[in-house]
Amino acid sequence: MAGKKTIRYRDAGVDIDEADRAIALIKKHARRTLTPGVLTSIGSFGAGFELKGWRDPVLVSSTDGVGTKLRIAFATGRHDTIGEDLVNHCVNDIAVQGAAPLFFLDYFSVGKLEAQVLEKVVEGLARGCKRNGCALIGGETAEMPGMYAPGEYDLAGFIVGVTSRKQMLTGSEVKEGDVLLGLPSNGLHTNGYSLARKLLFDVAEHKPDAVLPGLAGTLADELLKVHKSYLAPIQALHKAKLLHAAAHITGGGLTDNVPRALPDGLAVEIGLGRWPRQPIFELLQRLGNVPEDDFRRTFNLGVGMVLIIPAKKAGEASAILDRLKEPHYEIGRVIRLSSRRGKRVIYL
Repeated sequence: MAGKKTIRYRDAGVDIDEADRAIALIKKHARRTLTPGVLTSIGSFGAGFELKGWRDPVLVSSTDGVGTKLRIAFATGRHDTIGEDLVNHCVNDIAVQGAAPLFFLDYFSVGKLEAQVLEKVVEGLARGCKRNGCALIGGETAEMPGMYAPGEYDLAGFIVGVTSRKQMLTGSEVKEGDVLLGLPSNGLHTNGYSLARKLLFDVAEHKPDAVLPGLAGTLADELLKVHKSYLAPIQALHKAKLLHAAAHITGGGLTDNVPRALPDGLAVEIGLGRWPRQPIFELLQRLGNVPEDDFRRTFNLGVGMVLIIPAKKAGEASAILDRLKEPHYEIGRVIRLSSRRGKRVIYL
């Protein structure tokens, strides 16, 4: 029809040229992570990985997101650590089953793509992958107009690792009397941010750049601390045949996550005063007068990983962690599950 207006994809909100710019920026970060097993180049339709050197291998996979910690990144314009959070979270989830990470894929979706923001996110993903010996082998960037508010996006990650059948950590070796070693977290990690934001920003009306007593930097600095990777200590103890099981302390806290590493019929006692509770947790509980049970299931309370060690080997395990300069605390022990109490985690 004469005079009819020409409408392009860009007019509908999708900028293919910006996507091309973004891909060019992120390829350099992804290439730094590639390992000898990677068989395809960045941008292939599918990613190929050659598995070599494993006898009776078992692939272990996991997927996760960063949750509402993303809103701190949006509020501050700081996007360079959120990807590292995601990688480390996923690495920990497979490491507790004895797996070494092989490769990682990400999914980034946004209403209007900004190449420089995506580059910062991928910079963090690549840094996390590189530090964990994991290849950032591929991903997907989706520009979806109308799905997100301006300046917002969502991020998810997918990891695949490998172990041998005999080396897989299943918790079956855990016994009554085993010792629980707690490894400190870097603060909230990636859980409890919905409650934390409500307390800090709605109830207390703090701003992200606020400097509060007890915190080392601004509130944003505290809330954007990177979720720690515990791959090195887990692998060292597993190699030394000292590790019966491990639990990554994420959503659900110690209360819900430690039982995931226990066989039927066993429970744990945890002494709450056996490790220092970081100032951010004290601040949050004070602001909201949060009931203790709810608080324990929302936050990690300063413990990001629990290692279950044979009691006779606790000293040897502690020495290995000392050599790795990994702080740790003996926080409890494995006990027989009591039919009277019925709880898998008993706090002392």
